Parts: sequence; structure tokens; C-alpha cells
Amino acid sequence: MWRSSRIARQFTSATRGFASRIQAGQPIFETRPHLIEKGDLTPGISAIEYFARRQRILESLPDKSTVILPGNVTQFATQSVFHQFIQDPNFYYLTGFLEPGATLVLHKENDQSMKSIFFVPEKNPAVEQWEGHRTGTKGAVEIFNADEAYPVDDLDSKLTSILNDTTNVYVETDYHPRYSPFFHTQFGNILRNSSVRKLESAVKLVESSRLIKSECEIDAMRVASEMSAEAFNNAYSIRFSKEHDLHAFLDYQFRANGCQMPAYLAVVAGGSHALTIHYTRNDDLLKDGDLVLVDAAGKYGGYCSDISRTWPVTGEFSQPQKDLYQAVLNTNKQCIELCTVKSGMSLADIHRSSEDILYTELLNAGFTGLTRGQVRELYPHYIGHNLGIDVHDLKTASNFIPLKSNQVITIEPGVYVPISDKFPKHFQGIGIRIEDNVVVGPESNEVLTVDALKEIDDIEVAAGM
Repeated sequence: MWRSSRIARQFTSATRGFASRIQAGQPIFETRPHLIEKGDLTPGISAIEYFARRQRILESLPDKSTVILPGNVTQFATQSVFHQFIQDPNFYYLTGFLEPGATLVLHKENDQSMKSIFFVPEKNPAVEQWEGHRTGTKGAVEIFNADEAYPVDDLDSKLTSILNDTTNVYVETDYHPRYSPFFHTQFGNILRNSSVRKLESAVKLVESSRLIKSECEIDAMRVASEMSAEAFNNAYSIRFSKEHDLHAFLDYQFRANGCQMPAYLAVVAGGSHALTIHYTRNDDLLKDGDLVLVDAAGKYGGYCSDISRTWPVTGEFSQPQKDLYQAVLNTNKQCIELCTVKSGMSLADIHRSSEDILYTELLNAGFTGLTRGQVRELYPHYIGHNLGIDVHDLKTASNFIPLKSNQVITIEPGVYVPISDKFPKHFQGIGIRIEDNVVVGPESNEVLTVDALKEIDDIEVAAGM
């Protein structure tokens, strides 16, 4: 076990000789100064910000409360092939700790006794030879500012002791296989034999704190958006013959521009494949005369961008494509204008407005006799969602509360015209989505994805037309 011996800490891992005496299980300033700035734990987010997040949660708790947040474990595609590890968003938000199999426990006895306890995989040379460095308990204190740190194997005994002095527990009872097997087996018995009287959702508790982004979080999302936008703009000028090739180009561009990884599995849908909202096969040919709908973006510092653009395979829109595209673009731009605190609108309100705006735009484009019900058929998804550490951020957040300053959302109207005589023939088989990322402000907003070209003339110029 390691325990912090300091009350006031510098919140930085930049102590003299640190790099030579400890290696962490993730990039830190001392070992990867080209990736991490001094004082930061992850790109753009400082150790002090992670510490402050935990303190904010602790201060909000009643006395004799414990919050238990497991991180993710490694997931396997087959017995011997593992997936790339992605940390649980709530655990990530409070720790910045990127290794699998860890757990965070926040315990508050009273206002004078609050602590963050990390349970982490201990250093093990034999395992590290295969899997790379671990941070270990000492590093959890020295780098991540844990008040106490224990090997993850001690979770059973330590939680038994902590919960015997706890009245309120914040935990997620619907445990997913991505969590440690401990939470499917021993934990239930510990809870039943404890002094706990009240169970509440840890996810809801943490996500309420994640809704409003800090300036550092917004900066990370701005960087992700700028890097992703550059990839789109570079793609416009290339005549790709296969969806697969365009997908590979964008993935490479995101990383080459500085993103850590794609934020999600890309949609690269040529022609009528765009009618499938989450088309991710990306294995067909791209045909002259068709549009290609791309929903793809990168992640930077653990924060996502989320961009959709639609453009002609040849670089030049036909007249029907222009008319339908402009209808969606006008809807996109008018909905973005509503993304302010002053508007008093919620995401649900903006969605209803998007249906009204798109209805008028489609009538103007030539959808004679269009009904409101048909608009929902042509536009079956929601106007947007929260964005942050997760691409569809905050599963517990309500879409019915007014937008708040520094909330980050997507605005992504779309239209998907099936092969049906109910709709004009020259629009059939066309799918279009235009998605931007918006920081809500008091009276205005910031479009993080503003650099990703979306005006018809700009796209055609970028394509060399």
C-alpha cells in the first residue's frame, strides 16, 4: 500500500529524477514529453484538474458515503486476440488512469475526512515483459495524486472494511462484462454484509459533473475537431474508388494530424448505402454520380470529435443533389443558431424545430404533398447528442432540460430518401447528413467543426471543380 504523506501537493509528476526511477503504464511528461505537457496527466488536462474533479464529487456527498467506480478490463475478440483498450468514461474523467483493471473508491467520513483510494494492478516484471509498464501503487500516489493506493487484489478486503463504516454507497448495480469479474461475484456479498443503508447510481452522480465542460476539455475537443476537419478537407480533392480506401485515408489522416485514434467506427456510405444510418461495412465501390456520406472523426486527449459530411464522388453536385443538400444544410445552420442559453431551448426543443425547418425546406426543394409523418420517415434520428469523453456522451443526461453554457452537443440533421414512389424520383436513393459540434454559450456559440467545409461551393472548389 502507498499513502500520500503530503497535505498540500504540487499536482505534478515533474520531480527531479522521476523518469529514471519509475515508468508508468501510460505516457507522462517525464517519459513522453512530446505528448504530455509538464503538470498534465493526459493531453491538455492537468493533474490538478483531475484532483479537483474528485474533490468536487467528495464535497457533494453526505457524510459516511462511498463512491465505487470500476475501470474497464481488457476485452477479447477471441481467446488470444484482444481489442484495443478504451477506459470507462466516468473512471477516466475522475482519474486520467489508462490501464485496465483498476478501481477508484471515493470515501467521505465527514467534511474533514475525505479521500481518493486507487486500486491498481501492481507492478510485476514478468507481466510487464509481455504487456508493458504498469504504474503500480507507488505511481498512483506520486503521479495521480491518490490519497491511498492498493493492489487491485486487495479490493475485497479493503472494501469490506470501508463499507462497514458507510451508510450511502454510489455504485452501478448493472455491471457490464467490461468491468472486473469481482463486481459480478464477491461484491454483492460484501454489500449485503455491510452497514450500507442506501444505494444510488455512481454513473448519474459523475455524469452530472461531466455535463458542463471545463475550458481544458473544450480545448481538447477543439483540437480533435480541427485535426478531423483537416482530414475531411484533404479527402475532398481525392477521387476514391472504394469506400474502404476513403475509410483508410481518414483513419490515417486523423492519426497523422495528431489524434490518438478514431473516435468511433467510421461510416463511409456511397450511394444508397447512405440510407443505412450506421452503415459501417465500408466495402463497396464508390460510383461516379453518387454522393458519399461520411461520419468519422478523431479523438484527442481522450475527448471526441464527431463530424458528418456528404459530398459527390466526382467532386461536382448534380442539381437534385444540390437541392437536397441545401435543404439539409439550411436546417443544420438554423438549428446551430438555437444552441444558446438565451434561446431557453433543450435538445428536444431543437429536435422539434429541426423537423419543422426540414419540412419547409423539403417542400421548397420539390417534395410536393409531403406530410409531417413522412418527414419523420425521411429523417428518423435525433438532431444531436452530448459530446465529450464518449461520442454519445452521458447516458443519464436528459434531453428535456434547457441547454447550459459550456455544454457541448452535436447538431446533425439528415435526410434519407428511400426507393419509393411516395417521393420524387430524382431524390430517391440519396442520403445526406451534415453534423457539427457546438459549444453552447450564453448568447452565442462556438462551432468546433467550423473548419470542415460544408458549403456546396467550398466543397466543389476543394475538390478541384
